[in-house]
Amino acid sequence: MGKIRIRTGRGTGTIEVDDDPKKWSGDEFRKIQEARKKAASNRMVHTGRGTGSRKLGDMPDPKARPSTEGMTRVTGRGTGSRKSKNKGSS
Repeated sequence: MGKIRIRTGRGTGTIEVDDDPKKWSGDEFRKIQEARKKAASNRMVHTGRGTGSRKLGDMPDPKARPSTEGMTRVTGRGTGSRKSKNKGSS
């Protein structure tokens, strides 16, 4: 199993991860991200063009992605449509 490089922080940085997709996308990555945030919860981050700052631990947790299953999804420049199969995230 090899390593791949993925872009971070608006494309300005890179990290090397195993080429297993759950390490850098989807619900598994969300758990990894949450653990990283908890580890750095005492660190200050700057917001709003550098005019504000707050602790990383005070930032709200991301909400679960809602299910769109059964809704109509428009395709092909608005010329076609199909039912969505997106189950959302847990």
